[in-house]
Amino acid sequence: MTGWDILDRFISSFPPVAATILLIVAAVIFIIGFSKHGFNFLKYGFKQMALDSSLEKRFDEMEAKFDVRFSSIDDRFSSIDRRIDELNTGFRTELDEFRTDFKAELATIKVNHFGHLKDFLTELTSILQDKDIISNAEKARLDNQLRGM
Repeated sequence: MTGWDILDRFISSFPPVAATILLIVAAVIFIIGFSKHGFNFLKYGFKQMALDSSLEKRFDEMEAKFDVRFSSIDDRFSSIDRRIDELNTGFRTELDEFRTDFKAELATIKVNHFGHLKDFLTELTSILQDKDIISNAEKARLDNQLRGM
């Protein structure tokens, strides 16, 4: 036995006029409920609670609080971003100055050390000539090559 069989027996127990009025009343209730709650009316009936104005006000107040808090957080993040950009710019400037200074110092060191090395090699060729390890021609050739550097 299905639900339709039970409904058929229930309606057939009423006189035809009473059954028609009962069906019209049920149809009106269904139309009103469905127009007010939609498909949820089939699931929950009239026991659904609509949001009253006080609850809506609470949600509006909470939303306003969140907006204020999020805007202050956004302000903080933007100030942090600005500070990081300032630090980054300052760091890049100092790094560029350091690179320039380092290159100049490195060039100076190269020149100074190469000058010392030239002097050392000239002295070494003189010692080698004094010990008769190299000849005058070889010493002159080495000195010319050192002057060319």
